[in-house]
Amino acid sequence: MKNAWRRWITTVNLAAIALMPTLIFLAFSHRATADDPGVCYMITSSGKTVGLGRLCGNTNIAAPVDTVDNRVFRVSIKRRFGGTPVIDVTFNDKKTFEMIVDTGASGTIITQAMANTLKLQATGTMQAQVADGSEVEFPTSKVKSIAAGGVTANNLQVAIAPKASIGLLGHDFFGNYDIKILEKEVEFHHR
Repeated sequence: MKNAWRRWITTVNLAAIALMPTLIFLAFSHRATADDPGVCYMITSSGKTVGLGRLCGNTNIAAPVDTVDNRVFRVSIKRRFGGTPVIDVTFNDKKTFEMIVDTGASGTIITQAMANTLKLQATGTMQAQVADGSEVEFPTSKVKSIAAGGVTANNLQVAIAPKASIGLLGHDFFGNYDIKILEKEVEFHHR
């Protein structure tokens, strides 16, 4: 069972962003951890973390809220791309980019412009199979961290899509969370 978690392949639907024909298969393995409560919060006398993003005057700050024993992280939706939410995602604690929250993507895909800004060098390649059965090769690289609100993934391998206009945030980032897409926010519910 442990080996199954190390190598898993699922389908990524890229039709919404017109990178290439509809489906690509990616193999990544990483789990995100929620250990950052954001920059504006308080801890109650009973040990609960309460997000204060709205009180601090920044509605784009994720607001972690303690429930019974699960943490919920809320991130504001900036806009929608083909009906799919776009949120701000920070790489390596320095650069923030808009990315699509793609619940059908197994791995995180960044654009060539993002890779250039982050000064990433390709460290490998991966094969992807598109829906028509043809093979496509993506360069890959690792990033130190990816964060959206209080959810953080460290040492994550990302695919670099040279023709993409916006990145996709995939299950390798939020795989330990149930995602709830609301009108103005995306909620990450820790499992």
